[in-house]
Amino acid sequence: MDPAWLTLTHGFATIAMTGVIWFVQVVHYPLFAAVGTERFVAFEASHVRRTTWVVAPLMLAELVTAAALAVAPATRGLVPWSGIALLAIAWLSTAFLQVPLHRRLERGFDSDTARRLVATNWIRTVAWTARAAVALALLGCTGSP
Repeated sequence: MDPAWLTLTHGFATIAMTGVIWFVQVVHYPLFAAVGTERFVAFEASHVRRTTWVVAPLMLAELVTAAALAVAPATRGLVPWSGIALLAIAWLSTAFLQVPLHRRLERGFDSDTARRLVATNWIRTVAWTARAAVALALLGCTGSP
């Protein structure tokens, strides 16, 4: 694949995920407490289902393009590998922190669990923000199509 298109696709997916994670961090997760306990279980199930439709394609595109950029001759070096390290942090945080917290919230609203979700989500927010910088740096390395 043409490195310029690869970096453009990667940049789009990464910057889109950065926007999503910031929205979730400062708007969506803090509003969980306002849903009400009677309706929270249905809300949480809908949140997980709908969010997956948005983030899964972006995360997959980001993973595939990040791996391709790490081995592409035009973009080899520390920058793409630092992006992969940040992506690993975001994915590991998702798998081992946020997903288990969402599983707890699927049983009903718990303010401590919701607070922990907001607090631990900063790991992903910082990782994706740093990834956006990496994606922009990579775009500078290969130019645009």
